[in-house]
Amino acid sequence: MEDNSCKGDHSNHVCQLIVGNNKNLDNIKELVRDPKFICFNCARVAESKDNLCNPMLID
Repeated sequence: MEDNSCKGDHSNHVCQLIVGNNKNLDNIKELVRDPKFICFNCARVAESKDNLCNPMLID
């Protein structure tokens, strides 16, 4: 069975930034501008794997 748990500091993950009370669209835009990773958990994308719970490199 796969481990789908969150890896790292969840407060800086795109999923948390979008649903949290700290909606900062400019910050989110920067994180997703040139996506290189996709999250197995929520299918959101980001430039850095550090901003996703369960990242996988986009081919």
